[in-house]
Amino acid sequence: MIAQAAIFLITTIGELFTLALLLRFILQLLRAPARNQLSDFLNALTNFLVRPARRVIPGLWGLDLATLVLAWLTEVLQTWAVLMIKGYEFGPAVGVALVALAALAAVQLVKILIYVVMFAVVLQAVLSWVNPYSPLAPLLASVTRPFLRPFQKMVPPIANVDLSPLIVLIICQLLLTAPLVWLETLAVRLL
Repeated sequence: MIAQAAIFLITTIGELFTLALLLRFILQLLRAPARNQLSDFLNALTNFLVRPARRVIPGLWGLDLATLVLAWLTEVLQTWAVLMIKGYEFGPAVGVALVALAALAAVQLVKILIYVVMFAVVLQAVLSWVNPYSPLAPLLASVTRPFLRPFQKMVPPIANVDLSPLIVLIICQLLLTAPLVWLETLAVRLL
């Protein structure tokens, strides 16, 4: 009972902090408007770790690698802590288990990224019908534009309805069900 509560707390706190770091990375990567409440919140929440990490982990081609590495490390630590609570022992093949743990954390990051894209696409579609001039509209547009634009060029609107969000959601679901499940299963087997 206590182990389940500990796993719940570690998973919840770890996933939320990973999400905050990943959102910060995505917003910087996609050059989203910097002055908004979400960016201010993410910066205030994660600055205590990101600023010192930037001294050690340099950026690359304008990418904030420190934030991305911290998100990955958070996933690694969270997965390791859950395995330790469940009583997992690494055994003689510690190196293979550490590689599997690192790979599993990377797969989890990709899954979170896909869920962020899906959430942003759905939220933008709903806001475009309900309140297209919402303060969130420019932020959501900058996040979803790279994913929607290729399909908007290929598929014309039908009766003024843009089907590109539906296509992006289907592709995201396919990615979650096929390759990511296979990679996650492979990583878990190596543990």
